Amino acid sequence: MKNKELTFKDGHDILKKNAELLEYQESPDIDNLMKIVEESITAYKACKSRIEAVQQALDETFKE
Repeated sequence: MKNKELTFKDGHDILKKNAELLEYQESPDIDNLMKIVEESITAYKACKSRIEAVQQALDETFKE
């Protein structure tokens, strides 16, 4: 999904999937670890950006 901006839901789903994958795997899959970490970082940044945008919009809306 590098060409398309991730939605919050897509990013959240990726983070959840990767967390479960890492938590429940029988043995560490070191060969795919970098891919999982990079995908998770991208998803985290997308979610963080969306949360910050929503927070800013709420602050603007409810500014006194």
